[in-house]
This record gives sequence, C-alpha cells and structure tokens, in this order.
Amino acid sequence: MAEFTIPALRVVHAVVGSGSFTAAAELLGYTQSAISRQVAAAESAAGMPLFVRKARGVVATRAGEAVARRAALVLAELDATDRELAMLSDTLAEQVTVGAFPTATWSLVPRMVAALRSEHPALAVELHEASTPALVRQVRAGGVDVAVIAVGQDLPDYDLHGLRGERLTTGGKGVVAVPRGHRLAARSQVTVDDLAGESWIAGAGLRGDPQFGAWPTLQQPRIAHRIRDWNARLGFVAAGLGITTVPQIAVPGLPAEVVTVEVKDPTWSGRSTLVVTKPEPTGGQRAVVAALRDAATR
Repeated sequence: MAEFTIPALRVVHAVVGSGSFTAAAELLGYTQSAISRQVAAAESAAGMPLFVRKARGVVATRAGEAVARRAALVLAELDATDRELAMLSDTLAEQVTVGAFPTATWSLVPRMVAALRSEHPALAVELHEASTPALVRQVRAGGVDVAVIAVGQDLPDYDLHGLRGERLTTGGKGVVAVPRGHRLAARSQVTVDDLAGESWIAGAGLRGDPQFGAWPTLQQPRIAHRIRDWNARLGFVAAGLGITTVPQIAVPGLPAEVVTVEVKDPTWSGRSTLVVTKPEPTGGQRAVVAALRDAATR
C-alpha cells in the first residue's frame, strides 16, 4: 500500500495554499514535473483524487483539503523537530541581555534577534530598553551584556574606558519626521532655515538623558509638547501638531502616517551607533555583536 511521503505532503500543502502547480513549484523551488509526480504519489497514497484540474490552476477536492490540513500539522511538527535538534547541537546555549536606546529597537534590534533565531536557536536574548548613559552604567555593572548606544557631537562624551566598543553606523545624518501633507513633506532635503517657525514635539525623560526633538543647531526652537513615549510623540506628529527629529537608524520603523525629510546641515556631523561589551565577551555575546553588525550593514 502506498504511503504519504514528506515531499508529497509538502507539495499538496503548497498547491492548496497557492492554487496552482506553477505557483507551488516557484514557492518550493521544484520543477513543474516534480510537482506533478509528488501530487500523483499523494493521490496514490490517498486512493482518490486530491485536485480537480481547471483552466486556471487547480481546485482541491474535499480529500485534498483534508490532506493539506493534516499536512500543515505534520510539517509544523517536523519544523519544530529541526529547531529542537539545532538547539541540542548549538554550542551557544546561553542567555545574553541586550540593551539598546529606544529607536534602535525599532528595526536594528529586531533584525538581530530574527537572525539569531535561525543561526543560534539555543541562544536566549533578553531585551532591555534604556538611554545611552544608563546602558553604559549597566554594562559596567554587569546588568547588560551587550549595549547599543548612540554617540555624537550633541551628546555627552561617554566614558567607555575599559569597555570594548565597535561602531555599527557612522555619522548618520538626521532627518525630521513630518505629517503627510506638511509643507515640507514632498521635499527630499531641507535646510535648517527651512525649519524656522515650526512647532516641535520633543522628548522628555530623566535629567541627563539625551532626547530627540528640535533640530540640534536650530536657534530658539518652539517646543509645542514634550512627550516621553516615542509612539505618542509620533502620534502627535501624524496628527499635525508638530514635527520631530529622528535618527536615520529608526526610519524603517516609522509609521506610515509620517514621512521623513533629510536636513542639510554642514555644522552638524550626526550621530553614530556603537555596540559595547565587556573587554572579553563570551561566545554568545560575540554572536550578538556579529548579528548587530550584519543588521546595521543591511
């Protein structure tokens, strides 16, 4: 008696999900003939047709839908088995506490975590969000293993003596976030003079914590609101209540209701992103640093 094979179940699942043999072939990287052979093998094992061929693709029979539904469960268990086996063979079975300033958690840190999940599934990453001064203190105290911090001419000169630092991004030019429909929204670049007279949504936090808000070199900016939470700050921008400064590293994570405009300012060199650890990081910590480096490059 014919039995279902894993490739046949994978093909049936893909064909039902995509609606055609051609789309399933593209999805799985199979040839059209390989898809047909696996479907024929699955129908032989089922003892009945799984698909009805139409002019534009195929339609699953009730039997095909049942096989596809069960196949999804089987394939999920196989994927879980692969992950468990990978964890058993992964030598980096440790926990790493990663700290980052808020806007770095929008795109840079999530991409790092996603890469580590596939490359080192046994590596547990615990996330911690804080300002750069707090993160530097926490690395020294051992509360944070890997810290993503920001440095720049408008920020304090943080004492990193005795720590290991690596630059992830260099001198990223700042941008301003404005609501769609704003007078500057359609421009790719503006000058500092263009920002005069704007209302600004500025950050609020603990004394000594660096904040984003008005453009750093703008003289006597008009601060309309000071808000601690970034989501609320951007919500105010989206509502047309003001504009704010954001680092380029955060642009991929901005909501669709706001647009960014680059500011041409030769007097401001921008901010850079550093990753900081103790002088001799563990294997897991080095893997985190490498994943952050790759994410920053992308």
